Amino acid sequence: MAKNYFLSVFFILAFLFCNYKGTSQNYATDTPVKENIEGLSIYPNPVNSGHTYIYISSKKNLVKHVEFFNVIGKLIYNTKLIGKELNIANLSKGVYILKITENNISETRKLVIK
Repeated sequence: MAKNYFLSVFFILAFLFCNYKGTSQNYATDTPVKENIEGLSIYPNPVNSGHTYIYISSKKNLVKHVEFFNVIGKLIYNTKLIGKELNIANLSKGVYILKITENNISETRKLVIK
């Protein structure tokens, strides 16, 4: 009887141990990998009201999709940027969140217009 009890406990613990290792491996593969746009810069920032352009550049300088959000998250303006120079003359003074997407990689940055 003691042998059957020992074997039962052994198999239950082995089963639980094998399942525990299997689930921990699944969690490791679900971890998202954060990618950044290499060399992304926005200047001047903050922008004085006299400037009508900002410059957005990156190491690869590919086509960028730029979205402007206000501080409460409402989409204000979006455009496709082919070069580096972006006209911001139609934006009023304030704080904006820019979502810049290049080559299916997105980053957010803050832009202040004084």
